[in-house]
Amino acid sequence: MLVLGLETSCDETGVALYDSERGLLADALFSQIEQHRVFGGVVPELASRDHVKRMLPLIREVLAEAGVEREQIEAIAYTSGPGLVGALLVGASCAQALAFAWGIPAVGVHHMEGHLLAPMLEEQPPAFPFVALLVSGGHTQLVRVDGIGQYQLLGESLDDAAGEAFDKTAKLMGLDYPGGPEIARLAEQGVAGRFAFPRPMTDRPGLDFSFSGLKTFTLNTWQQCRDAGDASEQTRADIARAFQEAVVDTLTIKCKRALKQTGLNSLVIAGGVSANQALRRSLESMLEGLKGKVFYARPRFCTDNGAMIAYAGTQRLLAGQHEGPQIKVQARWPMEQLPAI
Repeated sequence: MLVLGLETSCDETGVALYDSERGLLADALFSQIEQHRVFGGVVPELASRDHVKRMLPLIREVLAEAGVEREQIEAIAYTSGPGLVGALLVGASCAQALAFAWGIPAVGVHHMEGHLLAPMLEEQPPAFPFVALLVSGGHTQLVRVDGIGQYQLLGESLDDAAGEAFDKTAKLMGLDYPGGPEIARLAEQGVAGRFAFPRPMTDRPGLDFSFSGLKTFTLNTWQQCRDAGDASEQTRADIARAFQEAVVDTLTIKCKRALKQTGLNSLVIAGGVSANQALRRSLESMLEGLKGKVFYARPRFCTDNGAMIAYAGTQRLLAGQHEGPQIKVQARWPMEQLPAI
C-alpha cells in the first residue's frame, strides 16, 4: 500500500510517501523556526497560514522525488491531533479534499503515536513489548507499549514537559529561540559540578515528572550570578550544563524505574528531545547496565515529520481503519483512547 503522509500539528509542514513493502520512498519538511523566532515562540495564526502556503508544493516535491504519479497513491494519512487546532485543520482539510478527489481512503493519526513509532523506520526497529519515553515540547510520558494501539500510561509530567522546560529556561536566560538546542549547545561548553541542581520527584516513588520547579531554580541561579556581577558566557554555559544534567538524570532515573516495574529491557525514546545527545548517552549507559537496549529515530525523524505519520497511518490502514469525509481534529487526545490493531 502506497500512503501519502501529512503532518501539520504545530510549526513544521511535513510530507512523506511510505510504501508498505518498500518502506519510505521520499519525505520533505519545511520548518517555520525563522518566522516565529522574532516572537520568541510559535504564533498559531502564522503557523496555520504558512501550512496552507507550503502543503501543495511539498506534496509535489515528494511525488517528484519518489517518481510517483498521484494515481498510484492508495491512501492518505494526516495528523488529526493533538496540536494547534488551526494548524491541524490545514492538514486535515487538505487530506480529506485529496482523498475525496482521488477516491481513496484517509485516516487521522495521533501525533504522539507517530513519534512513538518513528524508530520503526530504522534498519533495526524495536520489537514489542517495550517501554517508551515520549519527550517533546508538549509531552513527557512513560508508556508501556505491547503493540500498536496497546498503550498503558505509566507516568507523565504534572506541569511543564521536558522540552517546554528547555525552551522556557533558555528564554529566561536570554538565549535564542528555539531554546532546547541552544541549551544543549551551551551545555557542551559548561563545567560540570559548578552548580548543584535538584532532580525533581526522584526522591519519592512513582513515575510522574515535574520540571516547573527546576525551571524556576535555574532562573534564580542565573539572577543570583548576575546580581553578583558574574553574567559571563562561561557562567551561562555552566548553568545550562547543570540544568541539562538535572533533566537528563531525572528522565534516566524514571526510565530505569519503569523498566524494572514492567520487567522489560527495551526502551524507545521519541519526540524532539530524544535528539539530545546527552540524553541518548545517559540512557544507553543505563540500558547497558540492565543488559537491555535503547532505540530511537535518526535526528531528522525525532522532530515533527511526515514520515512518522505516513508509517503510523499505513499500519492502521492495513488493519482496515479509515474515516469518512469528515474534517475532525482534536487539540487534546489521550493516546490510551486509540484502538488496538
